[in-house]
Amino acid sequence: MNKKTAAQLVQDAKAGIENLTPDQVHAEMAAGKVTLVDIRDAPELANGSIPGAVHASRGMLEFYADPSSPYHKAELDPESRVILHCASGGRSALAVHTLRALGYKNVAHLDGGIKAWQAAGKPMNN
Repeated sequence: MNKKTAAQLVQDAKAGIENLTPDQVHAEMAAGKVTLVDIRDAPELANGSIPGAVHASRGMLEFYADPSSPYHKAELDPESRVILHCASGGRSALAVHTLRALGYKNVAHLDGGIKAWQAAGKPMNN
């Protein structure tokens, strides 16, 4: 069995998904019809968040995203455009594959996460 590191798993995940820049995500949000999902853990939210993002922690994402789950969040629709983000882009890259397995067809992630968003000078809630 070939053992991989977490970094290799993230690299593999990024190779097969849509990796968006902060400018691309900002433009999609401005145009509407996109759900931005913050998958960071609750304590990380104290560092600020992207305006308009829906919080769905990585640990509960499958349950929040599955329409048949009692924990389903209405904002998460398998037929809608969904963009995931985390702190630096690793968890969100992996989570894109999770949502695809749940039937989401139009899902991407913010490459570099909220750190890249902040570095690009994009708006933040504190």
